Amino acid sequence: MSAATNARWIGAIQLAKIAVQLLSIVVLSRLLAPAEFGLVALASAVAGFVLLFRDLGTGPALIQKRELDDATQCAAFWMNTGLGFALGGALLLAAPLIAFFMDAPGLTGLLIVLACSFPIAGTGVVHQALLERSSRFAVIARIEITSLLAGFAVAVIAALSGAGAYSLVMQTATITVLTTLQLYVSSGWKPSRRWSLDRMRGLWRFSRDMTAFNVVNFFARNADSLIIGKFLGTASLGVYSLAYRTMLFPLYNLTFVATRALFPVMSRSQTEPAHVASMFFRSLSVITFFTAPLMAGLFVLREPFVDAVFGPSWAAVADVIAWLAPIGFIQSIVSASGAVFMSLGRTSLMLRIGVISSLVHVIGFVIGVRWGVTGVAASYFVTNLLMAAPTLLLVLRCLNARPGALAEAVRGPIVMSLAMGGVLLAARAGVATLDFPRIAQLTILIGAGGALYLALAHFLARALERDVFRVLLKKA
Repeated sequence: MSAATNARWIGAIQLAKIAVQLLSIVVLSRLLAPAEFGLVALASAVAGFVLLFRDLGTGPALIQKRELDDATQCAAFWMNTGLGFALGGALLLAAPLIAFFMDAPGLTGLLIVLACSFPIAGTGVVHQALLERSSRFAVIARIEITSLLAGFAVAVIAALSGAGAYSLVMQTATITVLTTLQLYVSSGWKPSRRWSLDRMRGLWRFSRDMTAFNVVNFFARNADSLIIGKFLGTASLGVYSLAYRTMLFPLYNLTFVATRALFPVMSRSQTEPAHVASMFFRSLSVITFFTAPLMAGLFVLREPFVDAVFGPSWAAVADVIAWLAPIGFIQSIVSASGAVFMSLGRTSLMLRIGVISSLVHVIGFVIGVRWGVTGVAASYFVTNLLMAAPTLLLVLRCLNARPGALAEAVRGPIVMSLAMGGVLLAARAGVATLDFPRIAQLTILIGAGGALYLALAHFLARALERDVFRVLLKKA
C-alpha cells in the first residue's frame, strides 16, 4: 500500500472529473439559462443533504478498522441498503413541500429524478469501501471515469433534446447507477443474509461522529446556495453556482485526491503519529504546489477567463471569483486535515470543529446576503480566515508537531505563486493589446504563467519538485 500509488489513480479520477465538469459547464452554460442552473443548484443541495445519511459513516469506518470480518461487512451492507430505500422514499414525499418552501415549482420534478437513484447508491457503499481499503484504486478509476463519460453524454443529449434543467440531474443519476453496478461486479464480495447488531455497534462508535460532522459540514458548504436561492432568486444563484463550481470544484478534487489516498495508508499507521505527521506535511506541500498557482493565476485572469469561456452574459461571475479564489487555496490546506482526524480516530474532535465552523459560516452568509452574491462570497472569505487557524492548530496538536513545520510545507508554493501572479498582472495589459481572439490571449497568459511557475519550482524547490514527480510518474 502506497499513498503515492493511490494518489496517481485517484488523481486520474479527479482529473477526469474536473475535465468533465468544466466541459459540462462550458457546453451546458450555452444550452441552459442561469435560472435552470440555479434550480439544479437547489436540487443538488437538497439531494446532497439526504445523501449524508446514505451510509451513516460506515464506509470510512470499514476503511479505518484494523481488523475487518464478513459479519461486519454484511451488517453495513443491509443497513445501507435499507437507508437507501428509506431516504429515496422520504425525498419523493418531501419534494413538493421543499419546492413550495423554496418558492421554486420546477424543483419538484428534479428532486424526484434524483430520489430514484438513492436505493441503488446505498447498495454500493460497502463494495467501494472494500476496494479503497485494499487500495484497489486502479479499478475504482476505471469505474468512475467510464461512469463520468456516460453521464456527460446523457446530459448533452438531453440538453440538445430540450430537457432543460433535467439534463443535469439525469447526468447525476446516470453516474450514480453506473458506478454502483460496476462496484458490485468488481469488488468480488457478495453479501449474505447475516446481520450482527454487535458489529453495527462497533462501527457506530466511529461513524456516529463522522455522520454528525458530515451533516454540519454540509450546512457550512451549502448554506450560501440555500440563502441566495431563498432571498436573491435562482438567477442570482445561477451566477454564484457557476463561479463556485468553476473555482472550487477543481480545488476540492485536488484535496480529495490527497485525503482519499492518505486515509487508508494513515489508518494502517495510526499508532505512529510521527509517521502520520510526515505524510501530512509532504502531502500539503504537493497539494499547494498545484492549488497555489491555480488560484493565483485564476484570480489575476478572472475577467478574461469568464469572458472567453462563458461569454459576456456571465460577466458577474468574475466578481464572485475574486473572493472565491483565495478561499479555494485556504480550503485546500484545511480540508486535508480530515484524513488526519479520521485515521487517528479523532472524529469527535472533528465534529466539534465542524459545529463551530458551521455556525460561523451561516452567520456570515446571513450578514453578507444584504450585499448580493458578491457580499455572500466576501463573507465566505472572512469566515474561512477565522476558522482556518484554530483547525490547523488542533491538527498539529494531534500530531505533536510545531507550527513551523506547517509553514515550511506551504511557504515555497505560496512565494512562487505570488511571483507568478505579479508577472501575469503586468503581462495581462500588454497581451490585451494584441489583435488576437480572447481565447488566444487567455491561452498565451496561462501558458506563460505555467512555464514561469515550473521554472521557479525547478530552481527554488527541487525537493518538492521531486515529490511531485514521484506522485505523478514513479512507481511506489
